Amino acid sequence: MKQIMKNRFLILSVLAVNVIMAQEIAIPKSYSNIQKDEEGFFLRDGDQRHYAIESNARYSLKQLFGNPKGTEEGVKMDFGDFKGTITYGLIPYGKAPHPLPVFRFVKSLESGKVDINIKGDFRYPYDFVDWQKNQILSIGYRLTDETGMIVYDGEVSLKGKGPFTVAPSIYEGPFINMLTDTSATIWFNTTLPLAIELKIDEKTIKSPMATHHEIEVTNLKPGTKYDYSIKYGDFTQQYYLKTAPKPGSKAPFVFAYTSDSRHASGGGERKIYGANAYIMKKIAAVAHANDAAFMQFSGDLINGYLGTNAETQLQYTNWKKAVEPFWHYMPFQVGMGNHEALGYIFRDSTGRTKGFVDKFPFSTESAEVAFAEAFVNPVSTLQSEDGSVYDPSSKTIDFPSYSENVFHYRYDNVAVVVLNSDYWYAPTLPINTATSGGLHGYIMDNQLEWLENTITSLEADVTINHIFVTQHTPAFPNGGHSRDDMWYSGNNEKRPFVAGKPLEKGILERRDQYLDILINKSKKVLAILTGDEHNYNRLKLTDEVTIYPEDYPHQKLKVSRPIYQINNGAAGAPYYAQEVLPWSEHTKAFSVENAVCLFYVDGTTVKMKVINPDTLNLIDEIILR
Repeated sequence: MKQIMKNRFLILSVLAVNVIMAQEIAIPKSYSNIQKDEEGFFLRDGDQRHYAIESNARYSLKQLFGNPKGTEEGVKMDFGDFKGTITYGLIPYGKAPHPLPVFRFVKSLESGKVDINIKGDFRYPYDFVDWQKNQILSIGYRLTDETGMIVYDGEVSLKGKGPFTVAPSIYEGPFINMLTDTSATIWFNTTLPLAIELKIDEKTIKSPMATHHEIEVTNLKPGTKYDYSIKYGDFTQQYYLKTAPKPGSKAPFVFAYTSDSRHASGGGERKIYGANAYIMKKIAAVAHANDAAFMQFSGDLINGYLGTNAETQLQYTNWKKAVEPFWHYMPFQVGMGNHEALGYIFRDSTGRTKGFVDKFPFSTESAEVAFAEAFVNPVSTLQSEDGSVYDPSSKTIDFPSYSENVFHYRYDNVAVVVLNSDYWYAPTLPINTATSGGLHGYIMDNQLEWLENTITSLEADVTINHIFVTQHTPAFPNGGHSRDDMWYSGNNEKRPFVAGKPLEKGILERRDQYLDILINKSKKVLAILTGDEHNYNRLKLTDEVTIYPEDYPHQKLKVSRPIYQINNGAAGAPYYAQEVLPWSEHTKAFSVENAVCLFYVDGTTVKMKVINPDTLNLIDEIILR
């Protein structure tokens, strides 16, 4: 069992904060011009000091759980200083395959408090979950602030028929991940610590007292459907999973791809604080309805760019809740994008941002650690950029971890390699290199070496026919990000800085090294799956495509075989229209509609359909191989 002790919202977070406050925080040697005095961290700018702003979570999961307390008539909840309304209704667990709250009532919060009358609101004939008979029920609630923005969808479970007592709820999950032909990991998080029982394949597996549960199930049969149930206290949830086929079986299957679902305009579920839950829910439904074996999502899940992990975890939870009804049954594999940024933000006296760097200590506070806390992904052999040629010290941790944000997985004869092109991300680096940090779109040395080793290994695996490589940023942007991604308007001078020094290779040189691995050192890589640009398009890269600015002085890439770049950043973030770029005539099927890519794999053949999940119309269709 891969227990990383990700107990949400408070226990480890409070302990980590207490430890940090009790000791001096060492500034990573990989940064430059960042110092500390009695007022806190600051960015030195000549004689000026730009201090990191004090980041307090606008909202947190702990606050929005509402500290529920049972009463004679129902439940009282207290959301602190939250102002707005609560909408609530019963959740039909066991009565629907995708149990969602059936919202029925709306109340205004009084000083952040509300008293819900279960006996009155859900009397006969409104008791469709039989709570009066069974004396247990779960209520789903939605918090909307005074501006009308939906901030959180929560859950509270109760026992009794008056007086009522509060019971632990599974507030996110259960989810399926780490799926193979013989195993799977089932994980979920609860509002209160408790021990649980998982039943699957005539086996009962117990998980100890905790709020985060991560249970590995082994010794399963390939290509087999298994019902599973989770018993938590007096409550039970039941779903199913299906294991992958035996590697190399070449049985037909479908998988889905999309990215960029941060919240958008339009109100309602298009903006559930941090996430476009409206489109993500529809994308997940389309994937599930088409019997997708898994979904790959490559970055910008949330609005992000935050200063606290507490707020980051809330936005991640809102994203997870949007697709939760379908994640019960099939894996969602996720990667990082630039909006997952979590860091120190340095501002001048007028409030202007002068620097933004990945938060440290990297082992407890970074964007990468926050991402690993929120999701369950494979752990690769790649550790960090420590030990690279530009590592400023062999004795200290000077880079964040790659654990669970760079990895690969397989399903039958397909392998998917997930990269992090926003590693150690410093959002202000392109305009101010003083802090040092990672560059949006840049694959750093150790990650590039890991990619090459991984591709070499997959090339040698006779049971793999198709490789897909995915990262958030396109190699060839087409609309919205021509000034960055792996292009930067053709400016090769853009690159990461470590300890005040630029790396040897510029962004275009590094793009070419990356492409050389996928094209010239592989015959199996079929496509690059990207996002960042909020549109759908595909580009077939051949030796006829112009990919350099005029008078480019460096060695140019030899494109020995064609490869596709399929960009789908159309999962709900505000759209970007098409730009005119050197490769534009080779960019096909450009669309600003919301989109989900469905890949139909049948042995050595791969077809793709692209569907608008809102209207179900076909956007694109092509045989890729």
